[in-house]
Amino acid sequence: MSIRTITGDCIVHATGRRDRTQRGWVHVLIKPDDTVLVHDADGYQPVAWLTRPADLSVTADPLWVVATDGDETLQIEPAEDGEVTLREHDISRAGIPVGDCRCGGRLVRTAGEVACLDCEAAFGLPNGASVTDATCECGLPTFSADRGETFELCLDYDCGSLREAVADRFDREWNCPECGGALEVLRRGGLIAGCEAYPDCETGFAIPDGRIVDDCECGLPVFETANGRRCLDATCEV
Repeated sequence: MSIRTITGDCIVHATGRRDRTQRGWVHVLIKPDDTVLVHDADGYQPVAWLTRPADLSVTADPLWVVATDGDETLQIEPAEDGEVTLREHDISRAGIPVGDCRCGGRLVRTAGEVACLDCEAAFGLPNGASVTDATCECGLPTFSADRGETFELCLDYDCGSLREAVADRFDREWNCPECGGALEVLRRGGLIAGCEAYPDCETGFAIPDGRIVDDCECGLPVFETANGRRCLDATCEV
């Protein structure tokens, strides 16, 4: 990924919600998603911008930037005899360092995934997961996640997925409170414990982020979660 910058004496034309033409020594950022931001010497607020335009055209010689989105247009051109520089810079995601990638690059945790700063490999993380200091045989760090008990797995799901680990431990471990059939661990968006008799019995429960600490009087397990204790059946009043 890269980010482009334009610095110099420019004329900025903006049309749409507010038509205006401005001139000055500005610094223009063109982000990887094509968002265009025009900054001057006053504060952090851009003097002009267009977020994720539908169309963007950038030429270097002569310099000409046109971003359009519906009725809105942002045009940037050098002022007459103005000095303007267009440059392109490598850019990556930024996050908390969590170890090394198999390529030798640094891994960082950002939002819901772990990404490499060098090869741009990315590995999704389940909700509530924590990256550990341990390393899988494949060379990647491992993560831990609570789904009934604590599971430690490689960042690369090819080495084993959380669904497989939870299924190996809890598949058919509990019985359906409606028909008595076994509850199977399935993936339906998230992890659920669904009745084996589906579609005749449509009972199913989302498996929460947390550890099993007790048994509910209804027969299902009780989980300790970040929001306190709860039955596997979130609607259970027992």
